[in-house]
Amino acid sequence: MVASTRWASIRITIGTLLGGVLGFYVMHRVEINYKEKMKERLAMCEQEMERKEQQRVQDEPLSDSIKA
Repeated sequence: MVASTRWASIRITIGTLLGGVLGFYVMHRVEINYKEKMKERLAMCEQEMERKEQQRVQDEPLSDSIKA
């Protein structure tokens, strides 16, 4: 009886530790993937903003010459 209780507590402890390690690893990978996606989205947004700014700068002289 004592041996089965000891074995049960050992299994619970090992399962808890392995589950914690696995959970930490999975969440670490999810966080890394999320950060990479956000970096890509940020780069795309910056490129879009630069493109819009260049378009605005190119359109400005045309609107000034129309007013004159």
